[in-house]
Amino acid sequence: MFTKLIAIASNTFLETIRQPIYGIMLIVTCIMMLLNVSLAAYTLSDDNIFLRSLGLSTLLLSGLFLASFSAAGILSREIENKTVMTILSKPVSRPVLIAGKFIGLISALTAAFYICTLAMLFVVRHKVMMNTTDPYDLPAIIFGFAPIFLALGISAYGNFMYGWQFSSTSVFLLTPLMTLGYFMVMIIDPEWQLQIPYLGEANLIGAIILVLLMVWIISAVALTVSCKLGQVATLTICVIVLMIGLTSDYVFGQQHLEGIGLLEQPSLVAKLAWIAYRIIPNLGVFWVADAIAMGKNLGPAYMFSALGYAALYIIAILMLGVAIFQKREVG
Repeated sequence: MFTKLIAIASNTFLETIRQPIYGIMLIVTCIMMLLNVSLAAYTLSDDNIFLRSLGLSTLLLSGLFLASFSAAGILSREIENKTVMTILSKPVSRPVLIAGKFIGLISALTAAFYICTLAMLFVVRHKVMMNTTDPYDLPAIIFGFAPIFLALGISAYGNFMYGWQFSSTSVFLLTPLMTLGYFMVMIIDPEWQLQIPYLGEANLIGAIILVLLMVWIISAVALTVSCKLGQVATLTICVIVLMIGLTSDYVFGQQHLEGIGLLEQPSLVAKLAWIAYRIIPNLGVFWVADAIAMGKNLGPAYMFSALGYAALYIIAILMLGVAIFQKREVG
């Protein structure tokens, strides 16, 4: 079973990064990270704090669209084209298929998220130019753009000369090259002097990890929905889940629900809100951009509790997906 799981996950990973939408979203996200520097320059307070919030929002929206489109591409389309029958006839059980698809999907999404995170960290390192006389951070610019141009150039040449798959080659090259580029930025300051290696603000890194956990939850929702519905419906439901999840405390009135059981709720609406609050994921737990903007620290206890909540919720969603897929006709 483990061998089949790894085989399905590996195939799903390659299939996901080869989808055109994958490369398009990577390019769009990196461009948006660059544009965030200009967009953040019009606040009345610290522009660089707003730059961090814009970067986290860009990562979240990119993960949302990429998860929705990719999940529909790797499962819903296979069901519609009947190609999933080939896998199930090996034989491969449907729970193993769902688990393998999910592992491959989040692996591909994590690779894209990592590349986009490095782009965000380059931008945060450069900072917003408050005045026209502010100098450019040349190390961040050079070591940020060089890996992108090098990876795209090699991928284009390999695709033209040897038939390499462009998007997958770009991802495999961008990951180590951008990592090396950011390592150079970590040890070189804006004046081209050596410095003690600096990864970045601990709170910002923690916030990025929490956004990744949110993307994983959305990916589980997208994969579960794609067991039954198509691409447009999957995207719509994921957007709804994200919007409600981010406002769960406000929409369902957490202040009136804590410490009160279901049967003790004063009205039918309160009972429904009590149930919805515990069924719909509370994604506000993972969105801490406002908290770090106010200078609050993310402790290890909070990070581990958020990780546990995400893991349990993902397992629950995937179990629902398995139950739906068990009843789905694929022949």
